Amino acid sequence: MLQVDIDSRPDGTVVTPRGRLTMVSAKSFRETVTAEITRGKGDIVVVDLSETEFVDSSGLGALVACLKTARQAGGDLRLAAPSEQVTMVLGLTNLDRVLRPRPSVDEALRD
Repeated sequence: MLQVDIDSRPDGTVVTPRGRLTMVSAKSFRETVTAEITRGKGDIVVVDLSETEFVDSSGLGALVACLKTARQAGGDLRLAAPSEQVTMVLGLTNLDRVLRPRPSVDEALRD
């Protein structure tokens, strides 16, 4: 089961999914992040993946959908601190070129 923590900061919103971002949890994750994007109206949303132990193709699809939603709202979605497994999957799918993960949340908010 995926738990999602949300931390609203002056410089953006940090969303931290804890657990496995898979077919089972991708839809609710996408809905949660989309709600934050809508509420923020063009803010930066950082997805802190340091607590995400596994991501599958549905999870990647949710991240890409959230990126598209954020950019359409005039904001941006950035990944931060992906775990080893998530980094590997992003690299294998070449999504690291699109989602461009940053080493830390602070760097993602600054970038």
